[in-house]
Amino acid sequence: MASHRKPKQRSLTGTTARTAATLAMAGAASVTAFGETGHADPQLSANEVKTQVDALYQQAEQATEQYNGAKEAADTARADVTRLQDEMARKTARLNTTRDEIGSIAAAQYRSGGIDPSMQLALDSTPDTYLERAGILSQVTGRQAQALRTLGEQQQAVKQTHDAADAKLATLRDAQTKLAEHKRTIETKLHAAQALLDRLTAAQHAAVNNSGHGSASAPAHADRSADRVPIAPGDIKAPSVRAAQAVAFAYGALGLPYVWGATGPSAYDCSGLTQAAWKAAGVSLPRTTYTQINVGQRVSESQLQPGDLVFFYSGISHVGLYIGNGQMIHAPHPGAPVRIAPVNEMPFAGASRPS
Repeated sequence: MASHRKPKQRSLTGTTARTAATLAMAGAASVTAFGETGHADPQLSANEVKTQVDALYQQAEQATEQYNGAKEAADTARADVTRLQDEMARKTARLNTTRDEIGSIAAAQYRSGGIDPSMQLALDSTPDTYLERAGILSQVTGRQAQALRTLGEQQQAVKQTHDAADAKLATLRDAQTKLAEHKRTIETKLHAAQALLDRLTAAQHAAVNNSGHGSASAPAHADRSADRVPIAPGDIKAPSVRAAQAVAFAYGALGLPYVWGATGPSAYDCSGLTQAAWKAAGVSLPRTTYTQINVGQRVSESQLQPGDLVFFYSGISHVGLYIGNGQMIHAPHPGAPVRIAPVNEMPFAGASRPS
């Protein structure tokens, strides 16, 4: 008969135990490194921390661009709601004036012996019930008919504006919900990145921040805030005056802090910087990376000229402003101010040339 006794388990000793412990620690690090409250394995090297931090920054930046898009939609919807509410107030005022006129006609009829049924209908009906029964207008002539016709048109206009305002309010609520979701995602990713960075020494922390937004093997590029001096557009070799103005603006922003969602003048995120640079040149760019890439002429990496917008990662989540010689000015991530960096430090996704 087969035995059902549980096999005796052997204890792990020596090299086997150390290997198992190492694998367990690595597994725990992979689970917690990207969590909301997890901490990095203290044995991670600075390069390993940087790799994880870069991944978190990229995820945060993608959420930032989604936040920027939702904020733009919310701002537009909010402005539309205000405009429609103002329009409805004006139309309602005109409607009340017409009602007053009809009331005057009805009062005159009453004094003459009775109120026309069409007048009673106009005074007592809601917009919906009146419009449904407004066929009675065909039986009325003269001043009375014109007043009733105007009332019907105005009631229809008020109803349409009211419906449009309700639709815009729904759009606004949806955009506000997305704003809150993206904000939570951003803050979670940045918190996790900071938890990893807190495990480093001050020197390692500085090395990670000074190595750009790319891979751990990317060469270090120091902050250029010390070189932040005004540069005249005429001193910049660019394909157009506007491109030179955009580049000059970007030089003037060197050293300013990265703040997600910021559009200046004292801080920027990546798309906020490029938008502000081209705005200074008189060109209006949309707010997000994934909409900016569709502006102007698309160009290849080999055709880049100063002023071009350069985009990175498959999700088009980062953008910089090309300044020539394989370099760009960009706002990398929290803790890394606006700086000059090589275009090849991140996965190139495309480029566009505003005009």
